[in-house]
Amino acid sequence: MATFVDRVVLHLQAGDGGHGCVSVLREKFKPFGGPDGGNGGHGGSVSLVVDPQVTTLLDFHFHPHVKADNGKGGAGSNRDGANGRNLVLKVPNGTVVQTADGTVLADMVGAGTTFEVARGGRGGRGNASLANAKRKAPGFAELGEPGDQLDIVLELKSVADVGLVGFPSAGKSSLISVISAAKPKIADYPFTTLVPNLGVVRLDNHTFTVADVPGLIPGAATGKGLGLEFLRHIERCAVLVHVIDSATLEPGRDPVADIDAIEAELSQYGGLADRPRLVAVNKVDVPDGRDLAEIVRPDLEERGYRVFEVSAATREGLKELTYAMAELVDAERKAAPPAEPTRIVIRPMAVDDAGFTITAEADGSFTVRGVRPERWVKQTNFDNDEAIGYLADRLARLGVEDKLAKAGAQPGDLVRIGDREFDWQPTLFAGVEFVPGNRGTDVRLEEKSNRASAADRLAARKARRVRSEDGVGADVSDDIDEDDAE
Repeated sequence: MATFVDRVVLHLQAGDGGHGCVSVLREKFKPFGGPDGGNGGHGGSVSLVVDPQVTTLLDFHFHPHVKADNGKGGAGSNRDGANGRNLVLKVPNGTVVQTADGTVLADMVGAGTTFEVARGGRGGRGNASLANAKRKAPGFAELGEPGDQLDIVLELKSVADVGLVGFPSAGKSSLISVISAAKPKIADYPFTTLVPNLGVVRLDNHTFTVADVPGLIPGAATGKGLGLEFLRHIERCAVLVHVIDSATLEPGRDPVADIDAIEAELSQYGGLADRPRLVAVNKVDVPDGRDLAEIVRPDLEERGYRVFEVSAATREGLKELTYAMAELVDAERKAAPPAEPTRIVIRPMAVDDAGFTITAEADGSFTVRGVRPERWVKQTNFDNDEAIGYLADRLARLGVEDKLAKAGAQPGDLVRIGDREFDWQPTLFAGVEFVPGNRGTDVRLEEKSNRASAADRLAARKARRVRSEDGVGADVSDDIDEDDAE
């Protein structure tokens, strides 16, 4: 059983945020000490990091479901919940992160490269954090935000300087075993190599890596055999070396035909036409193989290839071949643009950007999309009327009410925000636009009462006092007028 896996599907679940706490301080001689509910902890995130010690995706093959820790809920006495532990997954160098539909999210090359693929949810605020000067004791708290949940595809593309390509049993594994310290499985039957092998070649002051790509056959670029699984491993190679079997006994095969077949597959796969090529005619230790190598050498050189007659068994010609590899690798490294440090791109929100959009659907409903409105809806406890009023106040201040009206929404129309649906009731009273009041309040939730308020009763009392004083003054003035008349 092969222990090399180069493509897996991961099911990721970041941690959910903890709920905020609703609590009121009650101590001796402090029957109402004010809100003291703590905030919930943030959920753990899932990140990928390149580890040079990891060479396969085998662990993810057996454990494809990954979940980070949830944040803990807040508690009374202003105790905040603990944050969920972040989960860091180690991946091999050269791992490409994609979505299920093939969109590339990150190309992870270089030790220590980190990518946060799933963000943990925010913790909900407790009522102590929601209190302000006008609303001293909120009777609600925010719920924790759910963490990201998604499926991703990890695809490993080996990072090597030189790629050995050729038909099965051409001697690629034998070649890499003698020019490097790699010890691949070697046998005298086709498709012995089921997984790519990487070897490090050290030659004088040159050091480069060589990838032994499993044997290709005609039709590999269209998915025949295991070609597509292996062709991806030569995408990053700077130099390609054709390893040709000069001692094959199969009818219809010769070095020139083998190169034409492999080049056709590489061309059909695409993206490899600009890579420099070398040709290593292997197994020249066999008499018939040496004769065939001498016959086809002029034809190959006429096509522009540099040809090396080698033998992995006797190590004949390997020194010249490795020096030629090192020369091309050095040339490619010098021609490559200098590596630039990672730039942090800051994209501030536009001044006039409300942060949400409203779409009129074909069925007459309206959909509100935006990071903030959708997060607010997720963090609202719809079993608490005060929390609903707080949400309505926030949406009105953000401008959702105004944009719905401008989009043509009528009272009673269906409005969707995230996974919630509402029957829209505009905040208009007596033809005057409603102005939101204190945060966490909504006049639509207030019950009407016939009892006058304290302010109304005080105003009435002052009015009666003024009327009484005015009546006494009128009697006195009348008496004065009568005396003057006499």
